[in-house]
Amino acid sequence: MAVSTMDSESTRTPQPGAGLTKGSSLLPAGVLGAKLGPQGKHYVCGSMAAFTNILVTFPIQKVLFRQQLHGVLVTEAVQQLQRDGLRNLYRGLLPPLLQKSTTVAIMFGLYEDFSRVLHNHACGSGVPELVTRSFAAALAGTAEAILTPFERVQTLLQDHRHNERFNNTAHTFRTLLTEYGVRECYRGLVPILLRNGPSNVLFFGLRGPIKELLPEATNKAGHLVNDFVCGGVLGAALGIMFYPLNVVKSRAQSQVGGAFQPCRKVLLTVWRERGGSVAMLFRGAHLNYHRSLLSWGIINATYELLLKLL
Repeated sequence: MAVSTMDSESTRTPQPGAGLTKGSSLLPAGVLGAKLGPQGKHYVCGSMAAFTNILVTFPIQKVLFRQQLHGVLVTEAVQQLQRDGLRNLYRGLLPPLLQKSTTVAIMFGLYEDFSRVLHNHACGSGVPELVTRSFAAALAGTAEAILTPFERVQTLLQDHRHNERFNNTAHTFRTLLTEYGVRECYRGLVPILLRNGPSNVLFFGLRGPIKELLPEATNKAGHLVNDFVCGGVLGAALGIMFYPLNVVKSRAQSQVGGAFQPCRKVLLTVWRERGGSVAMLFRGAHLNYHRSLLSWGIINATYELLLKLL
């Protein structure tokens, strides 16, 4: 069963979206599905899943960002947020809300579209479906990088050193574009590309097999729990694996103006500043693990649930 090595339960059919509006659906069969189409559902469900996740986990992400940027303990990062005040807790929310809801929509939607197109072209050629789906996942991850400016603005708004310079999302975008140009909005693009493609391949390649290892679900609640566990475990593991790239991205994007530093040089700078310690380089990784566990559990469970509802 080659397909099961790449897909979760809801996508194990030849036609994406088929069988999703059977008797278990809570919505009238075909009402939204007919409007969205079999492929459109994946974009909408991915976007709504990410939207839910960001609202829940944004404060945790903000603590994690301070640790990645400054290498401080979680207690110091929390104290920084306390000093910033409650009114600044959700400062910088709009960029990740727009960016994540769009990138996750692209992640799931383009994965399905690319998988279908590549499978059709490879049909009869002897190319394993695992290969075409892996390539589809990598392409979808690469396409997500077009939204790097949202991560760029989020970084600046979460860095307290820029609180006085940048007022909000629109002001930050306007400042970067007018004073530095479009290129400045894509600072940190390389670590994002290095992160997105491989992590997508692993996520889509392993979530099916992982779910098959879990106890068989006999009701809707059981499927929801299994989807949460599957997505959470994968997200947490990938978060740890690619954590150094996120550290490099945060450091690179916290700079405004000046020369663009190669990814390797930024990593070496951080490494020297933190005393050549692996533990210091991974400072904040434990919080990232728990945040990713929660975030990707929410995203995967919500996505699969919405696919069934639509």
